[in-house]
Amino acid sequence: MVPLQGHHHRWHGPLLRRLRPLLHPSHPQAPWPHLLPKTTPSHRQYNNDDDNFVIRRHVDSVLLGVALLGTVIGQLVFGRLGDRIGRRRVYGLSLMVMVLSALGCGFSICTSPSCVLVSLGFFRFLLGVGIGGDYPLSATIMSEFANKRTRGSFIAAVFSMQGFGILASSIVTMAVCGIFNAASHPNPKEKTPSEADVAWRLILMLGAIPAAMTYYWRMMMPETARYTALVELNVQQATKDMEKVLDVSLSQIAEDESLTLPQDPPSYPLFSKQFLRLHGRDLFGCSASWFLVDVVFYSSNLFQSQVYGKYLGKKYESNVYEDAIHVALLQAIVAICSTIPGYWFTVYFIDRIGRRKIQMMGFLVMALVYFAIGIPYASHWQDHINAGFMVLYGLTFFFANFGPNTTTFIVPAELFPARFRSTCHGISGATGKVGAIIGAVGFRWTSHGQTEHPKAVKTLLVILGGVCLLGLAVTYFFTPETNGRSLEENEE
Repeated sequence: MVPLQGHHHRWHGPLLRRLRPLLHPSHPQAPWPHLLPKTTPSHRQYNNDDDNFVIRRHVDSVLLGVALLGTVIGQLVFGRLGDRIGRRRVYGLSLMVMVLSALGCGFSICTSPSCVLVSLGFFRFLLGVGIGGDYPLSATIMSEFANKRTRGSFIAAVFSMQGFGILASSIVTMAVCGIFNAASHPNPKEKTPSEADVAWRLILMLGAIPAAMTYYWRMMMPETARYTALVELNVQQATKDMEKVLDVSLSQIAEDESLTLPQDPPSYPLFSKQFLRLHGRDLFGCSASWFLVDVVFYSSNLFQSQVYGKYLGKKYESNVYEDAIHVALLQAIVAICSTIPGYWFTVYFIDRIGRRKIQMMGFLVMALVYFAIGIPYASHWQDHINAGFMVLYGLTFFFANFGPNTTTFIVPAELFPARFRSTCHGISGATGKVGAIIGAVGFRWTSHGQTEHPKAVKTLLVILGGVCLLGLAVTYFFTPETNGRSLEENEE
């Protein structure tokens, strides 16, 4: 029952996030935001005075930045609340924030450009808060319910559901746009029809449906035994909760050993000298690794319009709905061929190979591929964006998911004491999203719009390769292996 609850969660959260590309090209969780710079319904609807339908760079960056900032705040706040008042209580609250803010995005006030963008930015911020809160809570709940022999696979399976969320959002986008296109058949050279304003709002609000459907199961879920026993110091209640859910004794759940209270439970506070001495190294390793992988992932989106533009056909020869359908189709193909396989390779191998080795392997392969396509980019790849290049570039996404993108979600949920577990996972994830802000917003401004220049693309690719090598070094020196040990053993 518990794994299925987690799977529902990881499907609906990414669906909310992956629907965002139709609205805006640089949503923080969109894998291919570059594909939509001039063709989305909202762009054509609110930029009709511009023949190129290009949104201003400062507006683009603000809409991207507020969602990422919301994610940072959500991870910190909900992560701390998960340790203070319980995982289960906060889990339902984060879900409601996501559902209401997703609906709010669709109901963004008025239709004038300035008004709708301000309203949309506000609800995107709230959506980021809800999404951020789900990260530490999902990982912590799954880790505390799972057995040490299969814990990595369960947490990875929870995280990997976002691959199917990517695919589902693409299908929803194609379906909605296909219906609107069949009903109106707009001329691509004429003014964008007013119905397009309904299309993007509908797509955003549909993402709230699968999220809301999980609320009942979240509320029926008991508190985790480890939180009840080790944080609230109530072993008797923990035993009753777990026996009610799984119909087995607590001793069978807790790593085949009896879970008892320590005679002298630790009392040191968060960020005390004792905490930093015992767990500071681990917190640095988790945070730094997540920071570096997010810098790489989000900054790589800046130049992809040039890389993949040839696969989208000529600009402005399709109407707004056909453009969105083409983009969603390409997203679906990439998800099926690269993203989803990467996730499920991790699910299969995580408890066989170990977290640390997979994370190091992912960083290393990503670095080698970035160097292979980056160093000769201006002299060779620029004029030969062919299937070989696409395969190489797809490998970066495969080994990000069969690598640090997944393991950085798993390891923080296994390393820290129960009373700090959700907080430390939130700190690690928030640090990662700071890296995302630097990679997506910071690089966007420092590049001054030159990301399509061959030398700029080459420089960025080489830098990303260097960042991956730095991630490899951080993993080697600061990330311990958590495979095969109970959470209590990892804590010690």
